[in-house]
Amino acid sequence: MKIGLSTSVIQRGQTGIAQYVFALLRAFAHSDAPHEFVLFVLRKDLPLFAEFRDTMDLVPVSETFRSPVLNIAWHQTVLPRLARKHRLDVLHIPSYRRLVDAHPCATVATIHDLAPFHITAKYDPLRMFYARVVVRRLAQRQHSIIAISRNTARDIFRFFDIPRDRVRVIHNGLDHQRFIPALQTSRDGAPFFLYVSRLEHPGKNHVRLISAFNQFKQSIRSPWQLVFAGKDWQGADAIHSAIRNSPFAKDIRCLGFVSDAELPSVYHTAGAFVYPSLYEGFGMPPVEAMASGLPVLCSDRGALAEVIGDAALIVDPEDLADLARKLRAMATDPNLRNRLRDRGLRQARRFDWKQTAAATLDVYERTAALFSGRSFSAIPDLRRRLLKPLSPRPGCR
Repeated sequence: MKIGLSTSVIQRGQTGIAQYVFALLRAFAHSDAPHEFVLFVLRKDLPLFAEFRDTMDLVPVSETFRSPVLNIAWHQTVLPRLARKHRLDVLHIPSYRRLVDAHPCATVATIHDLAPFHITAKYDPLRMFYARVVVRRLAQRQHSIIAISRNTARDIFRFFDIPRDRVRVIHNGLDHQRFIPALQTSRDGAPFFLYVSRLEHPGKNHVRLISAFNQFKQSIRSPWQLVFAGKDWQGADAIHSAIRNSPFAKDIRCLGFVSDAELPSVYHTAGAFVYPSLYEGFGMPPVEAMASGLPVLCSDRGALAEVIGDAALIVDPEDLADLARKLRAMATDPNLRNRLRDRGLRQARRFDWKQTAAATLDVYERTAALFSGRSFSAIPDLRRRLLKPLSPRPGCR
């Protein structure tokens, strides 16, 4: 089977979708499945895919099509022709932002979340219209959809009105060779709360966290600091302004984008992990933090409750007093941190990219068998049989 994958939504490798794409490709490369892969890659992103040059076909895409509007146009006009040219059996679009309308072959889409339906003004008005209105129609045109959590699947059924037999829940995985507990727990310098996320306002809730951190610092004399690891994104100015105006600005640091190679060591130097996001379709950083041996303080919005189980200290992300109180508990109670650390290590073992990749390949194979050159709407009985939803992996709640 010949499988195509559009990679232009990775945004220079600095997003969660990029981590999803690279993790899947690495797992595919080590799979015994006899499939061919064709990757459509923006030219300046080609070095990011160097490790796949010998095992996959890399098709360069002109940098002319990097901007969002032109990239959407490329997906609707050029990509279908390329799919036919390369005789693809399946085309996978790993983000709802670039779903295709044409059916040059079987199509599979991954939807990570439908946050625009939950967070007011998450994007500018035009992007909100695209996410809420245009994407709904495009999603209904896909042969199969992968939802990375049961929460996202429920949103797809609710907001997009897509039949349940066309949606498969496949949780994200984890690289257990990269994210492991530190060999020694002693840390130099002041302990700190770590938040790994792009600096996006208001969705990631940095500003409230900064306000709660101020309250925490005012309530007790504590050496604990707050560290943000992530690239500036929409609304980042509000976050930097909140830091500048904080009476404890000297105890708040921004590391900027942290590379894959550096990320495990950043987890190892932290004292605790905080993730007060207002909405997540999955939430990889808390899982990475748990696997790295960090106690986690987390909201339960979106899919987060599904992902973290009972392994984190839950906080109401819109309640400053609760945030400040939980920060204080995490900083002052070593027994709490130890309990959360043990629970987190157990919870993180439930996620593995090898299982995720195997389930994704199964979706490709079933969808290609369904398509087989026939009309998608003409064979509903076969569709129901072939696209029967996957049962949850053991242990995944």
